[in-house]
Amino acid sequence: MASQEQKPRLVVIGNGMVGQRFLERAVGHGLSDDWTITTFCEESRVAYDRVALSSFFEGRTAEDLSLVDDGFARRSGVDLRVGQRATGIDRARRVVITSSGDEVPYDRIVLATGSYPFVPDITGNRREGVFVYRTIDDLQDIRAWADWPGVCTGVVIGGGLLGLEAANALRNLNLETHVVEFSPQLMPAQLDPVGGATLRTHVEALGLGVHTDTATNAIHGEGGAGPVTGLRFGDGTLLEAQMVVFSAGIRPRDFLAESSGLLRGERGGFVVDDELRTSDPDIFAIGECASHRGTTYGLVAPGYQMAEVVADGLCGRGTTFEGADLNAKLKLLGVDVASFGDAHGRQASAESIIFEDPRAGIYQRLVVCRDSGQVLGGQLVGDATAYSQLSMMSLGAMATPDDPGAMLGSMVVGSGDPGACGVAALADDAQICNCESVDKATLTEAVAAGCHVIGDLQAITRAGTGCGACVPMVTDLLRGELTRAGVAVSSALCEHFEYSRQELYDLVRVRGHASFAEVLSAHGRGLGCGTCRPVVGSILASRSTGYILDGDQAGLQDTNDHFLANMQKNGTYSVVPRVPGGEITPDQLIALGQIAKDFGLYTKITGGQRIDMFGATIGELPEIWRRVLDAGLESGHAYGKALRTVKSCVGQTWCRYGVADSTTMAIRIEERYRGLRAPHKFKAAVSGCARECAEAQSKDFGVIATERGWDLYVGGNGGKTPRHADLFATDLDDETLIRYIDRFLMFYIRTADRLERTSVWLGKLDGGIEHLRSVVIDDSLGLAAEFELEMGRHVDAYECEWKATLESPQRLARFVTFVNAPGEEDPEIVFVQERGQLRPANQDERETAVAIR
Repeated sequence: MASQEQKPRLVVIGNGMVGQRFLERAVGHGLSDDWTITTFCEESRVAYDRVALSSFFEGRTAEDLSLVDDGFARRSGVDLRVGQRATGIDRARRVVITSSGDEVPYDRIVLATGSYPFVPDITGNRREGVFVYRTIDDLQDIRAWADWPGVCTGVVIGGGLLGLEAANALRNLNLETHVVEFSPQLMPAQLDPVGGATLRTHVEALGLGVHTDTATNAIHGEGGAGPVTGLRFGDGTLLEAQMVVFSAGIRPRDFLAESSGLLRGERGGFVVDDELRTSDPDIFAIGECASHRGTTYGLVAPGYQMAEVVADGLCGRGTTFEGADLNAKLKLLGVDVASFGDAHGRQASAESIIFEDPRAGIYQRLVVCRDSGQVLGGQLVGDATAYSQLSMMSLGAMATPDDPGAMLGSMVVGSGDPGACGVAALADDAQICNCESVDKATLTEAVAAGCHVIGDLQAITRAGTGCGACVPMVTDLLRGELTRAGVAVSSALCEHFEYSRQELYDLVRVRGHASFAEVLSAHGRGLGCGTCRPVVGSILASRSTGYILDGDQAGLQDTNDHFLANMQKNGTYSVVPRVPGGEITPDQLIALGQIAKDFGLYTKITGGQRIDMFGATIGELPEIWRRVLDAGLESGHAYGKALRTVKSCVGQTWCRYGVADSTTMAIRIEERYRGLRAPHKFKAAVSGCARECAEAQSKDFGVIATERGWDLYVGGNGGKTPRHADLFATDLDDETLIRYIDRFLMFYIRTADRLERTSVWLGKLDGGIEHLRSVVIDDSLGLAAEFELEMGRHVDAYECEWKATLESPQRLARFVTFVNAPGEEDPEIVFVQERGQLRPANQDERETAVAIR
């Protein structure tokens, strides 16, 4: 080890994600033993996770986002200067000049200065209430401004990745949110026009305004530089707003080129070679500030690769940077979006395979080579399940199957399937995690060395700790390796709970927990996440622990449950009363018709034999439901993971072929299981004879009348992947039928995985239908009485959620469109007339559409 006086001096300028990764790699290789390392961190806090920046508005703190362990600099011997900025480089004297006036000698420099947000030269862009979206300080300023009285509308200028992240942040602050994009579509760099339009549909369905092909000419405000009051677009239209956030792209932060004379790229950034040396061989550049072969990379994964190349090179482990792919998978505003390889099919030999499901909001484009059939790239919107495998194929790390198009629309990840399209098909040197440069061999070696849970595997290899896109594949690999080794596979729900959903359900049942806070405190850690919070919410609801929006349960619900109604594509909601067995009186029909007329609602008969009324605003929902309840109807729970409908025919009461009263049985079943929360929605039907008019064999459970009694079918479903139900029991009397259904449903609720339909659950059940019969009919587990008791408790505790809401002023307080302006409705919601009813206006019709009622 060299003495302190003899050590060469390394200066790292920048302590963001890439700069910190360089330090960790260099220190890990022992570089700090032989070099004096000084790092400048311009911000007031050390490196933090910018990829997860939006989670700051979801409760994570600056400390939670930090990437630097306490004591890292002290243990590593790194002189970490927080709050100091490098203002110049004097190459002749070989010193770095700082904002405090210090001069720090160097032998080598690593530039990791990152990027800065691009702010277009628009009149008014420096007004109060105008922000950028880049640092924790920026987010703190945005949150503080949003808390001011009168601030109710925010506009994000920029419809790319960062712009949609910023829009989600404003939405989480309960602001009416608009996105303004100069291009004709959202995310033009990653998506084609159809993909952009599909994403737009998702975004608008969340209530956000989207303005594409729109230039902003000025930001208006009070006085010279006073607070923002609105924007004026290029066509002269105005949009009122009290906050503007610029998120229109980034630019390399290469200001030090001025003092140092380092060569810049055509589009900015320090020009570097494959060893990431700048025009001065003693100065390196990594991350967003580097221009490699004419490309600057705005993603963290290439930056991490650069950091490792330079750290390895300084330690004598010569490697080079050959460029990086720009593959990315993100969840934007809750929508899965992925782009990889030649996503736009620009290669001469490219042709595209398209899968589109407009009703489900899914668009998938797979670009393949016309001659070889190899996957070249693609884009996925609404369902990015197949991303990991397809992106691997585009990189050549996984063989393309004969029919790659078959992977679109139906690819299932997370099963641990070691088949030809699974992780087992990858070569050992295939890179699984782009962010952390982790290949398959590294992961399999870590599993063999004892990493048997996903958290340990991530901690050791760092795979999946960046953007998170590779986590499904890492999980599949872990399960596959453990299975091959004969080790029991962990079924932990997520990083916050070491239990499966079934185990967590039993803990809640036995311990009697009634809130997420109790469950987390007793059995989990951290704050929870988007996986475990809804699961616990569903478990608590299925245990009949009270009104689902009281206490901390409100924060566990998704958008639909949050307002006890299904959100539609234009930000309005549907009203679906329960119509047990499809039986409804003339007076009730008249009442629903009058309600629809009075509120201007679109009406439609559903496939489940009830009436759906579309177009209600949040503020209208309470009064609509008050009148629905006055008509003798109640909530149909169309918004929840619960019983939807029990369809029926008229049976022997009217039909000359009927052999039993199917309508009465359907009503009895629906009124018994209404409001029963489950891992997924479930449906039922009762047919009065073997002609099967109610389609009972396509339901989660179905009942068919025979001359000898009732036949019970289970495990069916319609939808994208239909399944014919299995015959479970025959010749049942009324009471035995109900008893078996009680046991079947409670066994399903206890043991199914999250978001698992009965058909999938039954298919995975050890022993299949025979085991299910032994549990339900033969009581092989000795739980039948307990199942029936739990169902009886549900029946006794049931209360219409809308009735409970209307009886409580406190609960009613949530039903406002704008929290800062109660009573006002969204002026952006407009309709047009079609076939005698209102429907949402499309983009071309909005200028001539009528305003909301």
